[in-house]
Amino acid sequence: MIRAVVFDVGECLVDETREYGTWADWLGVPRHTFAAVFGAVIAQGRDYRDTFQEIRPGFDLDQERERRAAAGQPEHFGEEDLYDDVRPALPQLRADGLWLGIAGNQTVRAGGLLRGLFTDDVDLIGTSDDWGASKPDSAFFERVAAAVPYAPAEILYVGDRVDNDIRPAISAGMPTALIRRGPWANIQWNTPDAQRPPTLRISSLSELPERIAKLNASER
Repeated sequence: MIRAVVFDVGECLVDETREYGTWADWLGVPRHTFAAVFGAVIAQGRDYRDTFQEIRPGFDLDQERERRAAAGQPEHFGEEDLYDDVRPALPQLRADGLWLGIAGNQTVRAGGLLRGLFTDDVDLIGTSDDWGASKPDSAFFERVAAAVPYAPAEILYVGDRVDNDIRPAISAGMPTALIRRGPWANIQWNTPDAQRPPTLRISSLSELPERIAKLNASER
């Protein structure tokens, strides 16, 4: 039985198009150039942060985040960056009696933004900076399991990445849902790991209430 749903952040709840565009602007390269390098790095199975190194060798992401903040251009996302299906899906899932959480690789600042956006919508907001553990490390999913009042087998983890979300969540004993949007999901969608598990493959969060209901009915 699925009793809880925990969502990744970037490209699951938040469309990161604008944010990565501002990084291209900060680096002084055309946005399409940044996007092309970003996609190539992901397709090669590398860490997305290598994108910055390809464009500017020696780039220190943490330091540049501080510089952006000091220049009045901090990383930011808001209501306008949420995918259109987020606001309808969360209350429907809650109405269905599911416990809801948000947990992803995010900064302390991003955690504050998330709490401002989702104060009354979810039961948990956790970030890698808050917990001192980042996906895909097992410690991150151990923190998720410890924070949710249900067994791992009852926690559906929803994410857009096979490598960071689906594979490690399965290793932690959680059912999963891979959502097809953003660069990672579209690049990884037809790979063997994306086609074996996850438990669910979806194109929109609006599919979750019905899909979870069917899963739970099959377990009765």
